[in-house]
Amino acid sequence: MRRVGLLAASLLGALTLGASWARADVLITVDKTTQRMSVSVDGQPRYAWSVSTGKAGYETPVGTFGPSRLVKDHASKEWDNSPMPHSIFFTHRGHAIHGSNATRSLGRPASHGCVRLAPANAAKLFALVRSEGMRNTKIVIKGDEPRQPSARTVKRERPKAQYAEPSVGADYSGRQPQRSEALRPAQAYGYASPLNTQAIFDWR
Repeated sequence: MRRVGLLAASLLGALTLGASWARADVLITVDKTTQRMSVSVDGQPRYAWSVSTGKAGYETPVGTFGPSRLVKDHASKEWDNSPMPHSIFFTHRGHAIHGSNATRSLGRPASHGCVRLAPANAAKLFALVRSEGMRNTKIVIKGDEPRQPSARTVKRERPKAQYAEPSVGADYSGRQPQRSEALRPAQAYGYASPLNTQAIFDWR
């Protein structure tokens, strides 16, 4: 009877541990607007990382998904055997969360539709999903990829050249008289010179 009791206790403990393990739900949320991923386990935040989602023409699909398969070492046949370590596939079209060496691009759209992570972070997420189970993992992708500013928006218009109208006093070439020329007294003699009234008074 004692052995039966110990066996029953062991089975009960195993069932309890199994139930608690089954309750470990993993939620992976990807916000394309902010290019960030948050990971929670049983509602408790676990990780927050920068990602790269699809660039223009290769948008990452929006919706709620479940992992379909896990591949530790994967290479993309579609994109010149590009390495995709620790891939978590979530669509039948081949979209996956995976590691990428293009870490400088993290934080902005740069992929062909997948969700890129830094290699170390992808390894952590892969291990978490594998340990907790794909059935207990949910992937939520929301938001829109931020639009890149167009060249027309970024490029400032050059100021148009403005040509000043020749002011009064300028000759036909538009040359303004120098100050010394403007203040220089006119000659008292000559047919083109103005009337010298002082000379008239002196003559009288």
